[in-house]
Amino acid sequence: MEQMRVLIADDHPVFRDGLRTLLGSMPETEVVGEASTGDEAIAQAATLQPDVILMDLHMPGLNGIEATRIILRTSPHIGILVLTMFEDDDSVFAAMLAGARGYLLKGADQSEIVRALTVVNHGEAIFSPSIAGRLTHYFALLGNASLPQVFTALTEREREVMTLIAQCCNNAEIAGRLVLSPKTVRNHVSNIFNKLQVADRAQAIIRAREAGLK
Repeated sequence: MEQMRVLIADDHPVFRDGLRTLLGSMPETEVVGEASTGDEAIAQAATLQPDVILMDLHMPGLNGIEATRIILRTSPHIGILVLTMFEDDDSVFAAMLAGARGYLLKGADQSEIVRALTVVNHGEAIFSPSIAGRLTHYFALLGNASLPQVFTALTEREREVMTLIAQCCNNAEIAGRLVLSPKTVRNHVSNIFNKLQVADRAQAIIRAREAGLK
């Protein structure tokens, strides 16, 4: 199995050491570099082209959100997983708007971090339970009724799927809730992304938020 190449960007040496030790013990991951500032993360991302970057938000110089935006401008194939102690709405949505595919809190255990890296490497979006709960609550407040007005290009079934995407459900969960085959769900998700002109789930969630929060 090909190893997942990971770049760690965090300004705390002890925390970086812990992550390096954790990921170094996993046969599926390889730590290819470390950065302690946003500028270093940008430079190393360009040189090393990792599969995934574990990105802290608050670092000297450019912060993690700006670094994420700059990295993805030239290397959109790199998956960025935010790993931070900040869970306020502004930080979460700013990271998502910048293009991060995942958002974990530093209290996450080892298995959560490894799972999140794998999910992000596969192009999916993932969030800490508390973050996912906040997103679910937010989109529940919007209500399904707002989606037909916002996303008129979507069919009724696609709006149902979009609602569950906004609640951070994966394809298997959507299939179970709507009693659809996994292939049908994949087709609906692909159609939604095409119609909304987004690349992934995180961007789709952002589109829903932008449409309903004004």
